[in-house]
Amino acid sequence: MSAKPRPASPEADLAFLRSIVEGGDGRGFFTLGVAYLAGGLLYGLQCLFHMGQATGLIRWPDPANLAFVVAISLSFGVVLTWAVLEDRKHAGQGRTATRALNAAFSGAGFANLAGLIIFGVGAARDQDFALWLYYPAVMFVLQAAAWHLAWVLKKKPWMLAAAVGGWATAVALGLLVREPAAYLGVCTVALFVLFALPGWIMVRDARAAPKAA
Repeated sequence: MSAKPRPASPEADLAFLRSIVEGGDGRGFFTLGVAYLAGGLLYGLQCLFHMGQATGLIRWPDPANLAFVVAISLSFGVVLTWAVLEDRKHAGQGRTATRALNAAFSGAGFANLAGLIIFGVGAARDQDFALWLYYPAVMFVLQAAAWHLAWVLKKKPWMLAAAVGGWATAVALGLLVREPAAYLGVCTVALFVLFALPGWIMVRDARAAPKAA
């Protein structure tokens, strides 16, 4: 008779997940890294643009302002599409090893979409733009949760720093919704440091990872 399988404990499950993640070659994070890098740079640039508007350094006509904002989002979509197509070339490399973390960040992105709808509709209905400004705070705290999971599994100090930074940014943004200049300043720094920088690290590691035989 075969022995009965032993029930899994939370500690055993965590050890299993850690062994999966640490066994990967890192190439599975290429798309995620490109998304973070492009998003941080492009939307950080957009925040700088809005800071220029707030201080009077940029005085463009409304159609030009709208065109700039639309161009930022279109550029991000183009970069993300390219990254996904590029990632398919390595579809068999490291997929199991990165599944847990990719799922965590995908879940955070799915929750961000719900926040986008909730706060966007609420702000339009109540005619209160400050209500919309709570959405980025929610986005950063969800990202902080995903980075915390990444740190638990991989124990990389920069991941813990990203988690702590995301949490601090979320609290700061939530407290500064009535202070436009300070709000934009915090958001700009956070996009470059907590999105673009981790994205660059992930892309660098993915590029440096040895190709599967």
